[in-house]
Amino acid sequence: MSRTAWIERPPPTERPDTQTWHRSAGLATAGLGLVIVGVAAVINLTSAPAVAESAGALAGAFAASTFGLGVTKIGIALVLIGIVLALWRRVNAVSAALAALRAGAASEPKAAASGDLDTPFGPASTSSGPPAPLTIHRMAELLWLPVLAMGAMALAAGLLLGLWTSSLAGGTEAFRVAAAWSQGTLFLGEGLLLSGISFLLGTILSSLRRGGAEVQHSLGAPVQTLRMPAPAKAFIGLMALGMMAAIAQFALYGVAASMAGDAATYAVWVSWLGPFREVALGLLLAGIVLALASIAKALGFQFHRIRQLAVAGN
Repeated sequence: MSRTAWIERPPPTERPDTQTWHRSAGLATAGLGLVIVGVAAVINLTSAPAVAESAGALAGAFAASTFGLGVTKIGIALVLIGIVLALWRRVNAVSAALAALRAGAASEPKAAASGDLDTPFGPASTSSGPPAPLTIHRMAELLWLPVLAMGAMALAAGLLLGLWTSSLAGGTEAFRVAAAWSQGTLFLGEGLLLSGISFLLGTILSSLRRGGAEVQHSLGAPVQTLRMPAPAKAFIGLMALGMMAAIAQFALYGVAASMAGDAATYAVWVSWLGPFREVALGLLLAGIVLALASIAKALGFQFHRIRQLAVAGN
């Protein structure tokens, strides 16, 4: 893997059961996010009986709870980085194990012409060498870190804006302006974090595709590569739509902030911007579900192919 992406492929000599810090750090980060959300929930419960007098406290609690959700997403990203590294250790281990089996086998792998074939997991292609990486995979490997970093910065900025909002008198124009910018920035951060997680899932799919091809090629066997399934294509579309919607809601909250002098117009804008920002996150989450389904299909295909190589030799 590219060192510029902060995911370096482990050397072949590294033990397949090596544990890295990513899992522990991810769990700890997710736990911290849960604590922040819990504290914000307590503040909400204690402030809710007097909403008019507690508008500032509720605004701060909302910012803190949204920030806590983002911290949990960062924990998810850390665990996914560990999974990418574990996948490459698996590629190294499987290559070594199959090579040992091949050394003791009487037959050599049979050559196969390039072309298409059907598998229990969908259409695949056969070639004499590893296929070229897909453009979307290159993008995923390059963009996951910058997008996650931008999401974390936007989330921190939204929290600071939310805390500033909590210091203002509720119902004033200044309060409405600060609240609009705080909410828009917080959900821009949430959307970018989910986009970064999506790019990490794309990196996992890229690792599975490339690693599986390397294992087959190292044995001199025909390289079978699963074609991009429909859920993976839909995942790309939903991720793009969700990211654009997250950016759009941020811009629209800026428009709402410019209308804060007219309380009635401002109220109309924020009333529909709330569901809109949730739609943006929903699109990204739906794409993540499809990405996970695609990973499951890719893993099934690879286990199927490994069995072919171990049993049939081709």
